[in-house]
Amino acid sequence: MNHLEGLNTAQKEAVLHTQGPLLVLAGAGAGKTRVIAHRVAEIVRRGAAPEEILAITFTNKAAGEMRNRIQGETSRFAAQGSPRFRLNTPFVSTFHSLGLLMIKENAKLLGFTRAPTIWDRADSLREIKVALKQSGAEDIEARAALSLISKQKGHGITAAEFGVGAENFRERAIATAWLAYERALHKESAVDFDDLLLRAMHLLRDHSNVRERYQQRWKYIHIDEYQDTNFVQAQLAELLVGDAKNICVVGDIDQTIYGWRGAEIANILSFEKKFPGAKTVLLEENYRSTKNILAAANDIISKNNNRVEKNLYTKNQDGEALSLYQAFDELDEAQFIVRKIQELRAGETCGNFPQVKPAEPAEPRDFAVLYRANFQSRAIEEKLLTAGIPYQVLGTRFFERKEVKDALAFVRCALRSEGEEGGADLVRVVNVPPRGIGKVTVLKILAGRERELPGAMRGKVAILRSLLRRIQEVTVTLPPSEVVRFVIVESGMEGVFKEDKIEGGERLENLRELVSLASRYDGYPKETALESFLESVALQSDQDELKDEQNAVRLMTVHAAKGLEFSVVFITGLEEGLFPYARDPSTSLRAGDEDADKEEERRLCYVALTRAKQKVFLSYASYRTVFGSKNATLPSQFISDISDHLLVWESPERLGKTIYLD
Repeated sequence: MNHLEGLNTAQKEAVLHTQGPLLVLAGAGAGKTRVIAHRVAEIVRRGAAPEEILAITFTNKAAGEMRNRIQGETSRFAAQGSPRFRLNTPFVSTFHSLGLLMIKENAKLLGFTRAPTIWDRADSLREIKVALKQSGAEDIEARAALSLISKQKGHGITAAEFGVGAENFRERAIATAWLAYERALHKESAVDFDDLLLRAMHLLRDHSNVRERYQQRWKYIHIDEYQDTNFVQAQLAELLVGDAKNICVVGDIDQTIYGWRGAEIANILSFEKKFPGAKTVLLEENYRSTKNILAAANDIISKNNNRVEKNLYTKNQDGEALSLYQAFDELDEAQFIVRKIQELRAGETCGNFPQVKPAEPAEPRDFAVLYRANFQSRAIEEKLLTAGIPYQVLGTRFFERKEVKDALAFVRCALRSEGEEGGADLVRVVNVPPRGIGKVTVLKILAGRERELPGAMRGKVAILRSLLRRIQEVTVTLPPSEVVRFVIVESGMEGVFKEDKIEGGERLENLRELVSLASRYDGYPKETALESFLESVALQSDQDELKDEQNAVRLMTVHAAKGLEFSVVFITGLEEGLFPYARDPSTSLRAGDEDADKEEERRLCYVALTRAKQKVFLSYASYRTVFGSKNATLPSQFISDISDHLLVWESPERLGKTIYLD
């Protein structure tokens, strides 16, 4: 059993329990991905076909890492297996990719004539604004309405069901707008992100023959990050489980930090009730952090009540104490971060802190700066830029840039079947670059009244249609990267950006990067390559924007950092009202339960601390500017929760001579 070498006792226990329900409660850095990979290998070793195994996680990045680990572990049995073994692999996917697969495989049953288009948040926001206007509810903020709709879908509620239960004018107005939004999706033969899960769940729930088919296909189910599942995701997973109840869920209650978007901690807490006789294994040995970092994390999380008691430990070194810095304001805080990065990059020591790389300076990629709210990044970016330190902000989504969305819209629009206008995509590209085609003209095109247009305008539309036909023709013969390159040149975007001496260069570089990304799909079968590329783009998450090869300091929210690790971590803005974040009681994650919000904030701090391998810097500002107003702050309660012996105060930079004036 070579694949069990190096596993600790608890890990082996989880790996060897291959039959029946299994709950693995894995602390941060406890090797949960390793356990899943080895468990899959053990199931294959015992005779299961690899393609009978399903593993689901949340991001493409995590799915890719898990897929590589699983293939690495199972490949050692390839020589013993049949040719079929060598040709097939376990199916590793995100929840959303799995939902899309089911929708595509059952498109006709769900009323689609072809694979649906996937709307991203920007597409949904645009359409919900239109729907609110049509409903006479323009005073309702579109983002708030879309957030409510998304949360309702996550609870498995449809537009019609929400309308029946609407209790006030605001809810009734949103219900009306939601129905209009659903009609727009149907007209476009599209789904939004929430539909990928909701429709898949309804498919399994309402069609027993479909459900049984998937249960026969995947006889062993693995769900990673189970604590992050919402109602629909948990239902989807349970519906996939066959009579043998071979489901393994892995998660950490202490890392449940997505309640604001519908994640239900009750899913993992009630697993043993849903699956009687389930085995539970605790993974408490951490392989990532120093003892002092883990001690601080345990100090924080132990204050929570709604959790399964466990205590992370490690055989790693004690490490340096956590550094604490009291800044004057956000600029002073940012300057402190820059100063510490410069010191460590120069190879200077910090107390008895061991160098990130023994005998050589730290690299920019070794550092992460975490914050509770996106607005905090501005001051930090400013100081890093001034110091010439390369950095990358996670959350600036590549695929949400206008020029990137325009190029992709051209491709999607050209792929439409004869007679399909592709409204949203057509509206987006009709004036890219500007062609002088107005809104009235677009409405007439979409309404099939093109013949009513003046001759000159019909000529402009004909030029656009000719472009789309040419793009459609090359999609049949060229690989994805060449299709994208064709769009950039033939559409005229390249020429326009070359003439733009201000932003054109950067936008052109973004389009060239899109070509590079598309090239990853050039080796796919010709008939599915372009579709696979467009689907992967639509299913991107924030973490998928991270470029591992880029040697830069990472800036991100704590939420975005979950699942990642760095040698040195700065946790900034540790002030009451910011971290922990103070919500208005009326916007609580769970109405009437403010304690749930407080516990989630504490879990968020625990996640932040356990991202660090070697060193943590904590900081707070005495004054912080928010919405243009500089306000006095109080240190976060999380600081006082950490034992004094684990903290060391950082001194401010040497100040100049102080003169006191009466």
